[in-house]
Amino acid sequence: MSGHSKWANIKNKKEKTDAARGKIFTKIGREIVIAVKEGGGADPANNSKLRDVIAKAKAANMPNDNINRSIKKAAGEAGSVNYEEITYEGYGPGNLAVYVEIVTDNRNRIAAEMRHIFSKAGGNLGATGSVAWMFDKKGQIIIERTPELDEDEVMMEALDAGAEDFVPQEDVFEVYTAPTEFSAVREALENKGYSFLKAEIAMIPQNTVDINDPETVEKVNRFLDNLEDNDDVQEVYHNGNLPEDEEE
Repeated sequence: MSGHSKWANIKNKKEKTDAARGKIFTKIGREIVIAVKEGGGADPANNSKLRDVIAKAKAANMPNDNINRSIKKAAGEAGSVNYEEITYEGYGPGNLAVYVEIVTDNRNRIAAEMRHIFSKAGGNLGATGSVAWMFDKKGQIIIERTPELDEDEVMMEALDAGAEDFVPQEDVFEVYTAPTEFSAVREALENKGYSFLKAEIAMIPQNTVDINDPETVEKVNRFLDNLEDNDDVQEVYHNGNLPEDEEE
């Protein structure tokens, strides 16, 4: 992964072991429950929120059978499981600004767990909005750069579909959209035959902070791992620019 790739530094990237994949699939399953409950049912044709989660699942290499089982399970659970979406903001080691998206069925438990993770790392939780202003909410679509893809053609098709920005990198094409246009742009590119490494609404840091001190890098990675490993944490966004070998 290129150290110059902006998208590589939005979240801490970990090797996708079987255990890590299983945890990711479980988290996506929770998003499917919320999409079914709030987006208008279990039929993707009539539920754009569910279609977006399915695209995210496919980008994470979640098998179709797993996706379909999760949708059926969500249809049965939607009325009985009371998941709610919460965000936490604050600072971690190295003055790292962190924005955490949570899906939980126990608000008190996750509040205690977030306080513990932040304080253990020497960081601190902030009030709502304390770091959100450092991020822009954008639709983010990542397409792997391959010899078969022509950069100008991909750019024109993305912009024609309604994308706000197109950023070519050494290894990927980054496509950014307004949140309201994400579904339309994603579906247009999907219909053109593109597959995605990532496709979701994300919090994009306006500026990044270089973190190079080895001791601080280690603390930051331990802190981010502890956040990612929490079952209720869906996404972790930060503004740290970590060394390339720590991102892989």
